[in-house]
Amino acid sequence: MARKMFEKAGLIPGLQSVSKPLTDATAPTDSARPKTAPGTMMGFLTAQSAAVQEAEALKERVRALEADSPLRNMDPASVKPSKWANRHEASFRTAEFAELKAEIAAAGGNVQPIKVRPIKVLNGSTLEEAPGFELIYGHRRHRACLELGLPVTATVEEATDVSLFAQMERENRGRKNLSAWEQGTMYRRALDDGLYPSLRRLAEDLGVDVSLVSKSVSLARLPEAVVAAFPSPLEIQFRWAAPLAEAMQKDPEGTLAKAQTIATEGGSHRAADVFARLTASNVKPTGTAKTSPLKILKAGKSVATLSRDGKGRAVVQFQPGALSETREKSLVKLIEDFLKT
Repeated sequence: MARKMFEKAGLIPGLQSVSKPLTDATAPTDSARPKTAPGTMMGFLTAQSAAVQEAEALKERVRALEADSPLRNMDPASVKPSKWANRHEASFRTAEFAELKAEIAAAGGNVQPIKVRPIKVLNGSTLEEAPGFELIYGHRRHRACLELGLPVTATVEEATDVSLFAQMERENRGRKNLSAWEQGTMYRRALDDGLYPSLRRLAEDLGVDVSLVSKSVSLARLPEAVVAAFPSPLEIQFRWAAPLAEAMQKDPEGTLAKAQTIATEGGSHRAADVFARLTASNVKPTGTAKTSPLKILKAGKSVATLSRDGKGRAVVQFQPGALSETREKSLVKLIEDFLKT
């Protein structure tokens, strides 16, 4: 009686289905099983084909994820330096660069990634991506990988010219291994290209002291002959900016002449000695007595005089007819031999 009441109340669900015998529809059959060796092989190949397709799909997903990854390994030859690249060629011949290159070689690549942006070219009125990338920062790491033949690890970012320059400047300033002349060259190019309307605006946007920018730009605007007088532009110091600029303003011809003389002398001049020679004043202090010209005699008769002008230059003046044109070259050779001794 109790059992019938429970069945009616539904408290013993599926009682009939549990005790119901298996029918032909629910009983396992051999129809799905291959009965021959070819059938078995066909089933195996079908399963393998599905596995291969699934593996290929996974590879595609991995490739897509790698493309979207912030870090990418790329051929350093596909990356070109920034148009505001501030590294002088001499910076790739220093002991510091050799040490960096050795570290990258030992690690099998650059541990700290560089940053690049896609190269874009103007096609009509629209910008289109071109093959390759442009460096935002990391010129030394890129150069090291290029020379070592190693892939370079990089992050790729869309960046405007102003953003590129600001990131490069901050990264280099943070490393504190950029020379005064290199830093000035970077600022000068940005100003010359119209990236910033003024030196003060550049300093404000970058958060740099305006006097530091002014000094470095002053160094970068020195004539090539003056820069070439130093052993390396990397050795020119910030504190020399004002004296060198003053020397060029007061006596441009004399300063350039001294720079050319130093460059032609060869040898290993110390940067400090070069600076001292370029900034030394040739103008005599006021109040000093003038010296009389020295006479050059021939048979007891004055035929020429040797004197110094207001800028300290030695001037030899011959009387008319005292020096023939045919003997000018001989005189030049005589002076050259004299100066050698």
